[in-house]
Amino acid sequence: MSLKMSLTSNSKFRGVDILLTSPWPKDVWNYGNAPDVDVKTCGSALVANLAAILKPRYQFSALQGENYERLPYRNHVVLQENAQHVSRFIALASVGNPGKKKYIYAFSIVPISLMESAELVKQPLDVTENPYRKSGRDTKWPLMTSFLTSPQEEASQQFFFDLSRQQGKKRHPGGRDGQTAKQPKKHPQPTGPCWFCLASLEVEKHLVVSIGEHCYVALAKGGLTSDHVLILPIGHYQAMVDLSSEVVEECEKYKASLKKFYKSKGKRYVMFERNYRSQHLQLQVVPVPLSCCTTEDLKETFISQAEEQNIELLEIPEHTDIKQIVQPGTPYFYVELDNGEKLFHRIKKNFPLQFGREVLASEAILNMPTRADWKACTMSRDEEESLAKSFRKDFEPFDFSLQD
Repeated sequence: MSLKMSLTSNSKFRGVDILLTSPWPKDVWNYGNAPDVDVKTCGSALVANLAAILKPRYQFSALQGENYERLPYRNHVVLQENAQHVSRFIALASVGNPGKKKYIYAFSIVPISLMESAELVKQPLDVTENPYRKSGRDTKWPLMTSFLTSPQEEASQQFFFDLSRQQGKKRHPGGRDGQTAKQPKKHPQPTGPCWFCLASLEVEKHLVVSIGEHCYVALAKGGLTSDHVLILPIGHYQAMVDLSSEVVEECEKYKASLKKFYKSKGKRYVMFERNYRSQHLQLQVVPVPLSCCTTEDLKETFISQAEEQNIELLEIPEHTDIKQIVQPGTPYFYVELDNGEKLFHRIKKNFPLQFGREVLASEAILNMPTRADWKACTMSRDEEESLAKSFRKDFEPFDFSLQD
């Protein structure tokens, strides 16, 4: 019987407290700050598989001689599986290393067998997705088809002298063949509780309708319409201009999926972002019935109402990336129409927080001015859950994150 079958067939198995391995698990640096090692070549798929099965609360490795403390990661899929404890990976440097890097780690731990479930599964604010899953929605471990992998797969991960490799060449400090491992930019963390970081306890998860690898979609609280949603990054990003290329790519996929979904309902969408007095990106996506107005009407209404409030809303080229016209940290208001046209305003002083909703709620478009303020549109939790369940079911055929 395989290790996986033996453990998963035991209903009482909850994981292990501590796992000690020499090699690092492969891909452990995903969703964390990359360590100062060649991440392309280090790490064992076997050890990653072992960690995926055992779900250690703490895993320690020291073979790379580098100190690295990864952000904790969850062992379940949000909204799809029962909550489980988080895991932490700590790599320690060599004892007496010349760089005086940390080689000892002190901590206290209550054995998992003595902990109440509610206490065990508490999620810290900085928890991330599991690095060994293909995505946050995938419920199958990519390495679990067999605990033993082929010799070919693990050939590059062996830790013995390899006679088959050409010897005598000087090893470049940056990695194999002189290539330097690219270090990703350090990801910002919220300075306090965030209502939109998916790992945060403050997130109203009953409003979430789809979860991808880097982004998720949720019904807007106090939405302008019943199918008004938000596209949000799972990690903490303040604005579109701060997003990494991977997050932007998935955001575009969600846009395309929502466009098809709304079109099937006889609607077109309007998207807008207000990077002003907000700490987490909220890309508002509001559907408008085709019978209400044309895309040109939408554009003209935004521009005319902006002029009435002395807001200079400029049209920018369709294929222009917003990062080309504004630097991170600069306040702005941004509109994207269903035909790809874009409007932009650089905020220099006070800006009406509800401007986007006010325009769409006006008589010229949805004709529901009393719903311009989201606080006047709140519902009970039961109503929100019912609405989210209905949207999730309707959106499922269009949701790219659920496609094989």
